[in-house]
Amino acid sequence: MNISTPTWAILMAVGAGLFWGVGEVCTKIVLKTGQVGPLTAVAVRTLVALPLVWLAWLLVGKLVTPEPDFTRAEPATLVKLIVGAGVCAGAVALILFYSSLKLADVSLVKPIAFTIAPASAVLLGWLILGESMTARKAAGITLILLGVAILASTPGKPPMSN
Repeated sequence: MNISTPTWAILMAVGAGLFWGVGEVCTKIVLKTGQVGPLTAVAVRTLVALPLVWLAWLLVGKLVTPEPDFTRAEPATLVKLIVGAGVCAGAVALILFYSSLKLADVSLVKPIAFTIAPASAVLLGWLILGESMTARKAAGITLILLGVAILASTPGKPPMSN
């Protein structure tokens, strides 16, 4: 069976979402114990992930689907990689996310964070990268944001359920 590139992309994105969902629920369980704080959780996540990512880079990125030699990238490219992937997504976002998980239910925090992320990515892709913005995309973003607004404002127990 030959699976197309867009299909692989969708399958991998679904897998990422599922693994993130499981991971964040496990993290919330750990944070609720009060035995581990958000910064420790980020540190452990990074410590465990790093060797696995380097192993995948070595096995897949070098042997199966060779990647470009990043050491030959232009300095501006490396700065964008370090600031974007390392500082913004890798450190600041994780620290903020895990800190919010400590304070509120995963059923509130996860949808907010993981709705703002794609909405901002679509908007920035349009504004900075020149990607297309269609009425369908705008409507989709609006509906997703409305859904999270409804979820966040749903009456019930307060979000502070540690």
